[in-house]
Amino acid sequence: MTLPKLHILVLMGGWANEREVSLMSGNGVADALQSKGHKVTRLDMDHDVAARIAEAAPDVVFNALHGVPGEDGTVQGMLDLMGIPYTHAGLATSVVAIDKELTKQALVPHGVPMPGGRVVQSEDLYGGDPLPRPYVLKPVNEGSSVGVAIVTDESNCGNPIQRDAVGPWQRFESLLAEPYIRGRELTTAVLGDKALCVTELVPKSGFYDFDAKYTDGMTDHVCPADIPEEIAALCCEYALRAHKLLGCRGVSRSDYRWDDQRGADGLFLLETNTQPGMTPLSLVPEQARFCGISYPDLCEIIVEDALRFFGKGG
Repeated sequence: MTLPKLHILVLMGGWANEREVSLMSGNGVADALQSKGHKVTRLDMDHDVAARIAEAAPDVVFNALHGVPGEDGTVQGMLDLMGIPYTHAGLATSVVAIDKELTKQALVPHGVPMPGGRVVQSEDLYGGDPLPRPYVLKPVNEGSSVGVAIVTDESNCGNPIQRDAVGPWQRFESLLAEPYIRGRELTTAVLGDKALCVTELVPKSGFYDFDAKYTDGMTDHVCPADIPEEIAALCCEYALRAHKLLGCRGVSRSDYRWDDQRGADGLFLLETNTQPGMTPLSLVPEQARFCGISYPDLCEIIVEDALRFFGKGG
């Protein structure tokens, strides 16, 4: 399909924890689509978003939001009611994929390995650890490693965790507790019906948290990852399986931890991102570029997929 010249509204910003990342993604996408000759409206989402989209009357919305409410089904449901085509996952997929516990329920029975663990109330952490240390605490429905803490015997949060210790337990009522998986950070993007490749993420200090993801120079990207072919193939297989099982559209990205001392048994999918970042440091554009797909072409492919799904394209 060759895209006609369209009016594309790029929805970005909003009020989630990942607002600044979304603005970087959205402005990059808008610049790319303009370079392809499309009319682009940039919209920093506020609470009048429905009225502003209706006034703009675009052919399609490029959803460059990250986090809640842009990635959890809220915006998707609004656009469904308005009858406006939009990129990335639909309502049901967004509701499931942003919730790490629901994602496990959808994927693990179909052979996608994910860490065990359980949802805990933050208040209960002050009485004792929910799992043997080391373990990971993370919000159930946030992305970009927002609010992730690794609790070890050496952690300065106390044992048990103290109320005045800085951590996600102070910001979220409930958290997902998972066993800590030693090893390496890997990620695989899926575009359409094809897994692109595997990237290894090597933080220069600490772990691959929010700052390491979005601060230039804090993380080395090894693309393609220097890993055994068997592990690369499994990353691609699991990412594609997750993309299909969850019902993702356009592009998704699955993140892994791999304990390289355990071989294939040490590979665990952590989460699947239905609206992965499109910033200059983001992983999907990097993998697409490795596969010979330019950034502007990548943006058009995502729009094309949306139009095809909504019956607006060939």
